[in-house]
Amino acid sequence: MTQVLRMWPLLTATHRYDKSLSTRHRGQGQVIEAPIIAYLIETAHGRILYDVGCDYGKIADQRQRDHYYDPKTFAFGAPDMREGQRLPHHLARLGLTLADVDLVFLGHLHFDHAGGLCEVCGAEVHVQGDELEAARSGLDPAYFPDDFSGDHRWKVMSGEYELVPGVRAVSSPGHTAGHMSLWVELPHGAPVILCGDAADLEENLRDEIAPGICWQDREEQALASIRKLKHLAAQEKARLWPNHDLAFWRALRRFPEFHD
Repeated sequence: MTQVLRMWPLLTATHRYDKSLSTRHRGQGQVIEAPIIAYLIETAHGRILYDVGCDYGKIADQRQRDHYYDPKTFAFGAPDMREGQRLPHHLARLGLTLADVDLVFLGHLHFDHAGGLCEVCGAEVHVQGDELEAARSGLDPAYFPDDFSGDHRWKVMSGEYELVPGVRAVSSPGHTAGHMSLWVELPHGAPVILCGDAADLEENLRDEIAPGICWQDREEQALASIRKLKHLAAQEKARLWPNHDLAFWRALRRFPEFHD
């Protein structure tokens, strides 16, 4: 039986970029606005954060912004992130602090998913060993090394596993070397699979289009992960939630409302 009680999608920022970054070989020249979402999952055994968004300091401070998002070296541009979108503000609206988060599960370590680690204190941080190794390699500019170099309570994992009953890590590499999606069995209705960047958009799922960025150009691995998630959803009658789809995000319940 699931131990999940409820789940909140948290809008941590938005990002405007060329659609081809989300849909490989498709959408060049079309600029889209993408939500950057984290998820707070409350369970009978504590609270889990799936992803933590960006480092606000790197966006708000002009010197840091110029360094990390220099258009000469970083093609994506800086996201739009407001003070009120930082994790402490979301939690405060629920009467919580970051000390009330027990576990952080990072789907991958790109800047828009791991940057907010600087806000998190004391929680156990789960990441795949393959992901950490790739992030430290310097081969992908979407990793900002100081995002994940702090003194955190790392729990380096390998493969799929159950976090708590009703929450399961699902391997979905391709976008990055150790990318993980998250199965969440809510107490009511169908289970949810948080795809992470295995599928930015519903289009990735519908048309089986790989993300624009694939680790070491492993497009086939990314496509295999999309097909795996679709098969799992069909088999278990689960819902697939893409990670950066604005229309999909707008259809979700608005914080502080939750899904249960």
